[in-house]
Amino acid sequence: TMDADLEHDALGTRPDGTPVLLADIWPSDEEIAALVAQHVDCSLYEEGTRGLYDGDAAWAALGSEPSDTFSWDDASTYVRRAPYFDGMEREPSAPKPVEAARALALLGDFITTDHISPAGSIAADSPAARYLEERGVAPADFNTYGARRGNHEVMMRGTFANVKLQNKLAEGKKGGWTRDFATGEVRPLFDAAMDYEAAETPLVVVAGKMYGSGSSRDWAAKGPALLGIRAAFAESLGLDGSELYTVAPIDFSQGLPEPRVVDVTAERADGQTTTFRATVRVDTPTEGRYYQHGGILPFVLRSLL
Repeated sequence: TMDADLEHDALGTRPDGTPVLLADIWPSDEEIAALVAQHVDCSLYEEGTRGLYDGDAAWAALGSEPSDTFSWDDASTYVRRAPYFDGMEREPSAPKPVEAARALALLGDFITTDHISPAGSIAADSPAARYLEERGVAPADFNTYGARRGNHEVMMRGTFANVKLQNKLAEGKKGGWTRDFATGEVRPLFDAAMDYEAAETPLVVVAGKMYGSGSSRDWAAKGPALLGIRAAFAESLGLDGSELYTVAPIDFSQGLPEPRVVDVTAERADGQTTTFRATVRVDTPTEGRYYQHGGILPFVLRSLL
C-alpha cells in the first residue's frame, strides 16, 4: 500500500523485534559528503563520456574527407545544396514590383501550413515521386516529406501537394493541381510553376481568412518562394511576415492602417480589370529588413560577412 507515513512508521524490524525507522538508516550530510569525496572525481565522468561522439560501426563506415566547407553529394536524395544564396550580392537590391503575375492557387479559408507544405507520405503519382523514381529510389523507400526536408527538390514538388488541398483553379481535383493559364489545361502545380518560371512570369497565391495557420513550418515559406510565388493575398494571415521569406504577405481586408497600403489591379481573361486596395503585412522594421534581403537566410549571411 502507498498509505504509509515513512517518517514515523516502521520500515521493518530487527531480529530482536524492535522497529527500524527511516531515521535509523538515513545517512547524514557529513556521511554523504565523505562518500562523494572518496569515490567521485573527474575520471568517473571522463570514462563515461569517452567515445561518446565516435558513433557506432555504421557511422564510422560512412567515411569523410576533411574540407573547409561541407562536401555536397550530388547523388544524395536526402540532402542537397539549396539555391537560397545563388547569385546573392553583398548588398541587397530593392524588391522588384509584382507585375503581370499569374495566380498559381486560389484557396479558401484556414489554409494551414500543412496544406502548404505537407510532412506526410509522398504520393506515388506526385511530382516528388517522379523525381525520386528518376534517381533510382523505389516507391517503398520514398519515405515522407518531413524526412526529406533537407532536399529542396523534393520539398518544392511537395508544396501545395496536400491530398486534401482544394485549389479552386483545379476544376475539382484535390491535391497539387492547378490550371495553367498559358495552356488552359489542369496539370500538376509544380510543373505549371516551372513553366511560368521559364517564361519569367511571377506568381501569386490568393486565399481567404487565416492563410498559413497552424504550426510553424519553415517549408510553408521556403516552398512557395522557390516555386516563384512573389505575393500571398489573403483576407487575414495565420503567420507573420518574418516567416514568409521572399513572399510578400498582403492582406486585402478592410479598415487596416494606411502606411503600407498598395493598389492592386487584377485583370480577367476578357480584359476587364478590378482594382482594390490591400495592405502589405510587413509589420515591423525587422520584418522589413528580412524582406529587403530576400529572406532570413540571406539577411543572416550578409550580417556575418
